[in-house]
Amino acid sequence: MCSKAYGGRKSSTTGIDLEFERDGALYIVSVKSGPNWGNSDQIKKMKQNFKQAQRVLRAGMKNANIIAVNGCCSGTDAKPDKGEYLKICGQEFWEFISGNDRLYLDIVEPLGHTAKERNEEFAKEYANIVNLFTREILNNFCFDDGTINWEKLVAFNSGRNVEKK
Repeated sequence: MCSKAYGGRKSSTTGIDLEFERDGALYIVSVKSGPNWGNSDQIKKMKQNFKQAQRVLRAGMKNANIIAVNGCCSGTDAKPDKGEYLKICGQEFWEFISGNDRLYLDIVEPLGHTAKERNEEFAKEYANIVNLFTREILNNFCFDDGTINWEKLVAFNSGRNVEKK
């Protein structure tokens, strides 16, 4: 969507997912799943990636207005200005990269249809795996009456020199 709306492209700079020009600025975007995507070290690394990308891009574009954006596919953030970068989430993020204020809804609806189509297939496969796992537990770690042989199970999981299947 961004490539069609604003000429967006995959960045060649480490840690940057998307670059595009809009309103006289070059935006460098690191896309994350939601607003609480990482711990302090991961956020620090993202900020370092933004600074490195800005240095590299400014070397070829003197006086460029380069704006770093942490784009979150879902959620919201009441204070998007983080000083060193903007944090734009959910509907605002999808609109920011596409110019379409309904894109976030337009993306979700087909996913819901696809998920519904796949639910039955998933449920069947899941039941098969549960049955296989149950059979393996019964055959390898239970007494004939069906109770768990905890000593054998714990030895398998944590014991020394136990042959694993």
